[in-house]
Amino acid sequence: MTNSPDLAAAHDFCLQLANKHYENFPVASFLLPAHLRKAVSVIYAFARTADDIADEGDATDTQRLDALANYEQQLSSIEQANFQGDSAIFIALNDVIKQYALPVSLFQDLLSAFRQDVLQARYQTDTDIKDYCRRSANPIGRLLLHLNGEPSALQLKQSDAICTALQCVNFYQDIQQDLHENDRIYIPLDDFSKAGLSENSLFISNSTEVSLIIREKYQNTHNLFLDGYELGSQLYGRLGWEIRTVTLTGLLALRQLSLQDNSYLYSRPRLSKIQVITQSILALSPTVYRYYCQLYLNK
Repeated sequence: MTNSPDLAAAHDFCLQLANKHYENFPVASFLLPAHLRKAVSVIYAFARTADDIADEGDATDTQRLDALANYEQQLSSIEQANFQGDSAIFIALNDVIKQYALPVSLFQDLLSAFRQDVLQARYQTDTDIKDYCRRSANPIGRLLLHLNGEPSALQLKQSDAICTALQCVNFYQDIQQDLHENDRIYIPLDDFSKAGLSENSLFISNSTEVSLIIREKYQNTHNLFLDGYELGSQLYGRLGWEIRTVTLTGLLALRQLSLQDNSYLYSRPRLSKIQVITQSILALSPTVYRYYCQLYLNK
């Protein structure tokens, strides 16, 4: 990696951006090994700003798509090894992609999901939701594994399961927020039809009418965690600690959602700082982590 002032400033910009945004799950946190923290911050800065283009502010859809197309063009120039831009995020991203030989296709998948956020607000089937998660969430986990070396096919599959599960937990925490702020629904319309309901049921503050649908989604998410949680027990060092902590906090959030009364499934139980710290302590040991994953998954 070169050490030009522009490159150093670009990495600092990405670190600052990552540090000032609160997320439910740790991103570029102290859990990560120091040599990966900067790289993860760059990936986060790319994803965060692209997601904001799709979601934030009062830009028109055309303006959002044009801005995302600009991101796509800069990615293409990195892929073709002729990047000459002056964007701090892409200066740092160009460096990280080269240094760790990261697949550019994973960043392109993220952009395709963000474009979809602009163009599509409803999903017909579970398959459609899974395809969205494949591009909106799974690339982050895969990139983390690539930063750590050459992941196996099983590790990639487990990572995909965990990332999709975490994305689904976010969906079910934010049902009303997504509906009222962005007019988006991440519960398949087919499920409403099968239950003899319509999406209008989501506009009723009492969630009893759609509780069977939502609880089925909780079970599907539970099964995803079950498919993927062993990933954390296979990875050691601080990266393994990070992944175990993220998995445990996701499982705890799903458990809290599941324990709510059928009338209040739209409320968002938030994990306290103490709860997150506790999960990170439990995640220190792969053996303890596995025990608590199984405990959460069996409840």
